[in-house]
Amino acid sequence: MVSRIDEVLIVGGGTAGWLTAGILAARLNSTREDAVKITLVESPNVPIMGVGEGTWPTMRTTLQTIGVDEGEFMRECEATFKQGSEFVNWLDSPESVGRHSYYHPLSAVFHSAHEFNLVPYWLLGEAEGRPYDEATASQVFACQQGLAPKKITTPAYDAILNYSYHLDAHKFAAFLTRHCTEKLGVKHVRANVTDVHLSEDGSIESVDTDHGEHSRLKADFFVDCSGSRALLLGGALDVPWKSVRDQVFNDTALAIQVPYDSESAPIATHTIATAHKQGWTWDIGLSSRRGVGFVYSSSHCSVDEAEQTLREYIGPSADNLEARKIGFDLGYREQFWKKNCVALGMSAAFIEPLEASAIFLIEAGANMLAEQFPRRKEAIPLVAKKYNSTFALRWHKTVDFIKLHYCISRRRDSDYWIDNCDESTVPDSLKERLEHWKYHPPGKFDFDYAYEPFVLDSYLFVLYGMQFATEIDYNKSAYVQSQSARRRFAEIQKLNQALQAELPSQRELVDKVYKYGFQRI
Repeated sequence: MVSRIDEVLIVGGGTAGWLTAGILAARLNSTREDAVKITLVESPNVPIMGVGEGTWPTMRTTLQTIGVDEGEFMRECEATFKQGSEFVNWLDSPESVGRHSYYHPLSAVFHSAHEFNLVPYWLLGEAEGRPYDEATASQVFACQQGLAPKKITTPAYDAILNYSYHLDAHKFAAFLTRHCTEKLGVKHVRANVTDVHLSEDGSIESVDTDHGEHSRLKADFFVDCSGSRALLLGGALDVPWKSVRDQVFNDTALAIQVPYDSESAPIATHTIATAHKQGWTWDIGLSSRRGVGFVYSSSHCSVDEAEQTLREYIGPSADNLEARKIGFDLGYREQFWKKNCVALGMSAAFIEPLEASAIFLIEAGANMLAEQFPRRKEAIPLVAKKYNSTFALRWHKTVDFIKLHYCISRRRDSDYWIDNCDESTVPDSLKERLEHWKYHPPGKFDFDYAYEPFVLDSYLFVLYGMQFATEIDYNKSAYVQSQSARRRFAEIQKLNQALQAELPSQRELVDKVYKYGFQRI
């Protein structure tokens, strides 16, 4: 006899819970009578963490998939356009060389993995001395000029330049709550989970809550989005946590919401990540405020030192504004799926806010769960095996990429940077790649797994933004397309001029979107 899976219970709300609910409900057609039914239970007493205000371009596909109007979403969530990140003072101490930066934009003009890899020709000096990011990505010019990635006449979710969003995490969760319950048929229960019951085979059978009408909630399948408490996967199912604290040090953040001086103040179209002696600040522009925070290692920096750094970065506008402290558990579960339970969000893993990977990996997990959803319980073991393998690799690769930003820095102005650059703290897999890249430009064969979260172009922007040394003069004869490379470098600079003439400023477009919305295709 086949055992059906017809009821899913998501424990925990916030971005992780409601994104998962929306993706599952939309992709499994939960409003149909014969489809999987989704219930979400969340505590009315647990605040939303709200660290991740940055997203990846995949969010556009996700919002389209669950039927969200882009203009309404942006207006309700104070969302703005994100075109990448600027990394300030990561290479050297600004006290010795002054302010310096490089960009990691969301796209290059010619994608190195499947078009024309410009790296060797840039290394050989064919880009007229321009920094790697400016030479290969017009999106860097757009960020520098404060340009939006599209126009008001561009249809919803379409792009002239690739983009994602900056958003208010609290408003986003509230928006998703309304959308999922009103349009996608998700049942919402506000209650605290007080106990978890297992069946004879060790699967989860039900949870108890403090809500009288819903004191016991049964389901066939469970998703743990309960944050670092991990009530289901870490608690009831006892899946161990694998710490990465020996490689990634930043376990705490202080955050301040900073209002603009005026309603017409410019809005940055990228995240600004500025390195300091004992951590780094994020600076994210929403429509009415900036979200600014300092991420640091509690082993290298006290709370008082951290708050002083944050307030000095913001300046006088931080006076009388409260700083909120947020702690992180650095690492990931040894299994992400056990029995009839999957963990998503901070119950599954968290590395640190750099590069805004957290929300993307929630999307990726929910989409794989929806794509592979086992309507028969007998199908769970194989699907769980694939899921665990995929996400073990994804989180491992995330650690590698985050560590890359630190370990190739030349900063040695504090124990924090000395320890971050210590070879013993660098994953072996990253060390192998870096050793290879000293004498061979990174290429598509270095990225042989389709679901790596950070692709070749992302590595190139960080490596050569940080002036990583790749010696290829000995192999010049292998690179015979110099004329073609110079033509492409020139095309990119010409594109900059066209973008300047065509695109509005970020503030101008955001104001119009809030007022008029976008065209529908």
